[in-house]
Amino acid sequence: MKKSIYTSALALLLTGTLVTGCDDFLEETNRQAISIPSSRENSESFVQLVNYIYEITRENTTHYQPDMLYVLEDLGTDIVTRASPLTGTDAINDYVDLNASNYVLQVYWSNQYKQIAAANTLLANADLIEGVEESLKNRGVGEAKFFRAWSYFNLVENYGGVPIVTEPITTAQSDFLRDEEQEVYELIVSDLNDAINAVDENPEEFGRVSKDAARHLLSKVLLTRGYKSFAASDDYTRAIALAETVIDNHPLEPTFADVVDIENQRNDEVVFSFLFGTETSSLGWGNTKHLLYKFEYFNYPGLARGSLYQNGIARMPTPFFFNMFDEEDTRNDETLRYVIYADVAEDGIEVGDTAIYFPKTAWSQERIDSKPYAVINADQYLVNDGVTNTHWPMFKKFDDPGAPFTYANERAFGDRDMVIMRGAEAYLIAAEAALQNNNPGAAATYLNAVRSRAGITTPLTAGDVDLALILNERARELIGEVNRWMDLKRTGTLISRVLEYNPHAALNNAIAEKHLLRPIPQSEIDASGQTISQNPGY
Repeated sequence: MKKSIYTSALALLLTGTLVTGCDDFLEETNRQAISIPSSRENSESFVQLVNYIYEITRENTTHYQPDMLYVLEDLGTDIVTRASPLTGTDAINDYVDLNASNYVLQVYWSNQYKQIAAANTLLANADLIEGVEESLKNRGVGEAKFFRAWSYFNLVENYGGVPIVTEPITTAQSDFLRDEEQEVYELIVSDLNDAINAVDENPEEFGRVSKDAARHLLSKVLLTRGYKSFAASDDYTRAIALAETVIDNHPLEPTFADVVDIENQRNDEVVFSFLFGTETSSLGWGNTKHLLYKFEYFNYPGLARGSLYQNGIARMPTPFFFNMFDEEDTRNDETLRYVIYADVAEDGIEVGDTAIYFPKTAWSQERIDSKPYAVINADQYLVNDGVTNTHWPMFKKFDDPGAPFTYANERAFGDRDMVIMRGAEAYLIAAEAALQNNNPGAAATYLNAVRSRAGITTPLTAGDVDLALILNERARELIGEVNRWMDLKRTGTLISRVLEYNPHAALNNAIAEKHLLRPIPQSEIDASGQTISQNPGY
């Protein structure tokens, strides 16, 4: 992709993003923007408006505060927990004292409405900017609607009904009201249908929104709506049809190793990615996925802070996740690093020797004591060993060798693509929709395609398929790639699976029905003059 998709010379006039506090409502002067009227005289302004939507969405996806990276996507689920011994409490993971003043929830809300504001600015001015070719305009409008739909999908699933804003807000406004969840879904579906009709089938630039990206998102939206009281009768059927089109156009790579190979990032299975690259003008904050699910390995002999294993961001897979893989499932060794090799000579360990080993089957203490390196059995992952609080087979699925060692509040500088959608998930969406549509045989067929690619030789039959199996398959295939919290919420299994499989949340036993929605940020309620209502129980 040309770097211009992520570099915007135009500072947009986005004065009303619904997400700000009272001080921002009173802001009268924007000293960093040119006016929309003057920019309408330059057709390049349209391209810059489109580019900004990509830029802000990518940055909001990867650039959080130190304790916020992806926490509303995976933390507090069945497969990801906090990286600490079994003590203490946490608002997001343990659901203890999760309240409307939680900073993570405020920033997430804010980010989604910033993306919506960027899309609304383009949509309001698309017909007014002079000299824009019709095909370019149609495509840009479709891209804006795709991203707006995506943001509203995130909002409605996390918070329930939210204020629908479809026009730029250019004057002080605070009296917002929450629209019904059903109305938000109607806008999402409408926007995605428009996007499918408007964007390119096969964009010339890799990384642009394609018809299949819009189809993929719509299939997930319809699958999700299918569980709700206001579902359309054909939601599951349409979800399957859309997913099948994506499957046809994005066949599975031959092996899972091919999927995660950094030298094979832009393969046919990829439906949509955020791109970064090495140029400062296009890199932005950088891709942070290589920081996921890693611990402070560098405190062990033979290891140092470096650019091979890199630092982590204080979250770990649950014991349940580590036990999910069959012996023949190749995704296990392609996802997790069971051996960490020394990168410095220290304490009798030479460079290249084993520094830490995580046996899949527990070793005896006698065997552990006979080794010059650290050996950590699975039952010790959450036990402080005097070196680190917690330790586990680190993720290698998103490795970005050469990216510098950084902490979570620093630019990550990761430059590998961030894959957001790929064909394997289309199979899993189709499988879940088929099961909900009372066709477990078709569900088994979709699942077998993904499982056989992972090296699993025994096929599933219709009688094997249930929702738990599909959720487990989504975990093995897609951990770190999709929003697990939304998966569990959609399927009505969040509470039960968190209590069964998340050890810290189970310890505190605080998750309840109210947690199926996040609290509306108190700052938004206050800024609206109390016209925005709070979710029940908060």
